[in-house]
Amino acid sequence: MESRSGGQRRVGVAIVGLGGAVATTAVAGIELLRLGGAGPEGLPLASARPELTSQLADYEDLVFCGWDLSPDDLLRAAQIHDVLSPAQLEVAAPALERIVPWPAVGNAAFCHNILGSHLLAAESHRAVVDVVQGDLRRFREQQRLDSTVVINLASTEGRGDPTLPIFATLEAFEAALDADAPEIGPAMLYAYAALMAGVPYANFTPSVAAEVPALVALAERHGVPIAGKDGKTGQTMIKTVLAPAFRTRALRVDGWYSANILGNRDGLALDDDDALASKRATKGSVLDQILGYPVEDHLVDIRYYRPRGDNKESWDNIDLTGFLGRPMQLKINFLCRDSILAAPLVIELARLLDLARRRGNRGVQEQLGLFFKLPMTARPDAIPEHALHAQERRLFEWLETAHTDETGRRVGEPGGT
Repeated sequence: MESRSGGQRRVGVAIVGLGGAVATTAVAGIELLRLGGAGPEGLPLASARPELTSQLADYEDLVFCGWDLSPDDLLRAAQIHDVLSPAQLEVAAPALERIVPWPAVGNAAFCHNILGSHLLAAESHRAVVDVVQGDLRRFREQQRLDSTVVINLASTEGRGDPTLPIFATLEAFEAALDADAPEIGPAMLYAYAALMAGVPYANFTPSVAAEVPALVALAERHGVPIAGKDGKTGQTMIKTVLAPAFRTRALRVDGWYSANILGNRDGLALDDDDALASKRATKGSVLDQILGYPVEDHLVDIRYYRPRGDNKESWDNIDLTGFLGRPMQLKINFLCRDSILAAPLVIELARLLDLARRRGNRGVQEQLGLFFKLPMTARPDAIPEHALHAQERRLFEWLETAHTDETGRRVGEPGGT
């Protein structure tokens, strides 16, 4: 693809869950773009006005590595996930084969159905943080990176309680870290390690991570951008498009039943009551804010169905009341590809987090809510915006905003920072 930023900027993307279907699809996708084996379809910012994206790192300048509970190189992982076509896999194979994940943090108490042998050797929370930060330092040095971001694509952890006192302040969190508190899961350890290293972090999963007050405060203190949580890819994306239309036309939503089947590793992780509770909490959060009233019968059902693999299928039944109180129904059957929808969002998040860091943005990046089912807000009591069109407008407004450095130059211009 033609460069639009006027110069190379190597951005490292360190992924938690590098061997998963979404991550391998993202890595292969960038390689296919680099070699001319694929077009920009599905990438939300690829067709945006050049003046909006000129400050972003080019797609082909993203460099990937990360952690996984499996030691398989990414070629083997991609073969197992079966997302890419044989022709695409053949083109991307040399690049995928060269990437081998670093050992990952594993904790069966948080993720019952996803076990692995490629475990990070550390006997305490602090030791885990030290190893993760060492991985990030070596990644930057060996790949000669200009910057790095961390994105969590790991399997969904059981639903934690972000309101626990140990998460309320940074001081309480660090005391709990020193005490190896069992309430601190892998997602939080990665987030803490990244933020302490000054590396932007995004949580693309429903797991409890950087959204707790302690880690938000840490991001603010260290001047690091954070975003999350749970990528808005298929069914919820459709929901946040339709619900604003119903509100505009004064069609009352009486009930919304959503069903999903998927058979990939994410589906296997969700075949567990604790992990499923985390997912339902994020998928079920969008309607009330958009419509302006509670939808009492908003039901979400998710089932692991192994034969479907990464080819996720969702059904929605929507019961509406229209003029003169007459009932209506809308039914949707979306046969999608889970990783094909998710990987482009991960790629764009990496570019946007890097830009936010260069602009000096710190803490929660609300303009990135477009990418998430349950967007983080800067104020803990604020209600996040869920409507897709409003989220897109906010992102584009942020991209259009002129930022200047201490010399008065626009950020991204020659000589600027």
